[in-house]
Amino acid sequence: MPFQTGHVLLIALISLIACCLIMALVWLWAKRIKNAGVVDVFWALNFPVITVITFFFSHGFEPRKILICGMFLLAELRLGIHLWQRVIGHLSEEEGRYQQLRKEWANQADRNFFIFFQFQAISNVILAVPFFIVTANTAPTISVLEYIGLAIWIIAFFGEMVADRQLAAFKRDPKNKGKVCDTGLWHYSRHPNYFFEWLTWMAYFVFALASPWGILAIISPAVILYLLTKVTGVPNNEEQNLRSKPDAYKKYQQTTSSFFPWFKKAV
Repeated sequence: MPFQTGHVLLIALISLIACCLIMALVWLWAKRIKNAGVVDVFWALNFPVITVITFFFSHGFEPRKILICGMFLLAELRLGIHLWQRVIGHLSEEEGRYQQLRKEWANQADRNFFIFFQFQAISNVILAVPFFIVTANTAPTISVLEYIGLAIWIIAFFGEMVADRQLAAFKRDPKNKGKVCDTGLWHYSRHPNYFFEWLTWMAYFVFALASPWGILAIISPAVILYLLTKVTGVPNNEEQNLRSKPDAYKKYQQTTSSFFPWFKKAV
């Protein structure tokens, strides 16, 4: 069966409707508990929903579908569970960046958060472009490019998991209160978790290059890189750290790469 653009667009539309409905329900919950931080959890958990929809509706080569769905499902469930564990213990305390938005938006906060939540749902579908493309590929063999994409994904998956665990362990130690995590992967990057998250999407792009229209999948790592380095990831995290531990974090900024892991700079 040849690549069917109309069918792929239909799957994307079904996924969009599902994600928008989920985010509307999450918004109602967030409004009730006054904690918009739950959007991060369900942003990650929307991807498994897209995975299930796409797996059952797409017409691609079955082993390829199982491989890419397994990669996608495992990575996003891990991220969703990690975020859930981080947020669920502080439901009564909204993260600083969302508190700041709530102050800035004032009386328009509820409306603006609804729009924000819906944009998160839209971003889920845009970022899933490589996934839609790959699962529509009917070629009966797994190509070298797809195996290379899998290898990159394995590195990214374990890299992000290790970075998250290293930071969580650092924060659990009372002796580290007011200090900056500068050990393990955090010695080489101020945001190794974000770097490996981006690398995961690069892996999907490389994997998709073996499929018709695969070049369109570049949109995912490009959007993720922009969001992480310019919008919600690095900038918000840096601002929060500079507020909570200004002197220590300024020193950390002077010596350590912001995003891509690299050796320390001498100061």
